[in-house]
Amino acid sequence: MLGVALVLSSCASVYVATDYDRQADFSAYKSFAFFKEGVDKAPISDLDKKRILRAIEKNLTSKGMVVSDNPDFLVNIFTRERENVDIYDNSPYHWGWGPFWGGATYNVSRNTEGTLYIEIIDARKHDLVWQGKGSGAIPYKSEQKEEAISNFVNKILEQYPPK
Repeated sequence: MLGVALVLSSCASVYVATDYDRQADFSAYKSFAFFKEGVDKAPISDLDKKRILRAIEKNLTSKGMVVSDNPDFLVNIFTRERENVDIYDNSPYHWGWGPFWGGATYNVSRNTEGTLYIEIIDARKHDLVWQGKGSGAIPYKSEQKEEAISNFVNKILEQYPPK
């Protein structure tokens, strides 16, 4: 279900990795806009895109950056997901054959792992200067989405701008 592709529950762990251009002057990036062409291509629902973009905007403005029509940098997102299926054997007995010996009981657990990429692109040079990636389990309940997305985005952007 791509509509929830990058939502993590607030109690789940978000695994984050970042990379950046060591030559970029991050102190010069004070204003931003979203890279519409890239955001539009993200394979998630428009509702989840709005949630992600609001969370990014809130995070960056809390760091003193401003949204602008003539930005210093552009913010792009893209997503990936995969489903994990685990089968657990709950049978207390596994020996013998026949109708009275054993009989397997299995529990099947499914979860979806999502990955959100946030990219910072120098608006004048059109160069990628920073990328953050967060991965973790995705909750299925829609009422958890707002908080989960905010947690996911904040974990990734904790490392922006690089120190």
